[in-house]
Amino acid sequence: MKTLLLAATLTAISTWVMAASVEEELAKSKSCLGCHAMNKKVMGPALLDLAKKYGSQPDAEAMLVQKVLTGSKGVWGSVAMPPNPISEADATTLVKWILGQK
Repeated sequence: MKTLLLAATLTAISTWVMAASVEEELAKSKSCLGCHAMNKKVMGPALLDLAKKYGSQPDAEAMLVQKVLTGSKGVWGSVAMPPNPISEADATTLVKWILGQK
């Protein structure tokens, strides 16, 4: 019984880690991590700061997807985020990943 429970737990953890890695790889491939880091401001805000600021807002996902697609300026300082040439599906995946960070 303990072995079964341990196996199930390890499977769940490895699935979660792999899912996070897929999303992080997407962020790298779309150059998000050139301007953003997980826990510190680079050119843009830290991803954790985005999650804290927008995580409880009901319309945050749709609003942030649009910001990723069309760009944004003046919200986090003077450096503008340019529009990103990615699909709406990829932008949605990235935004969900960011908002899920704690």
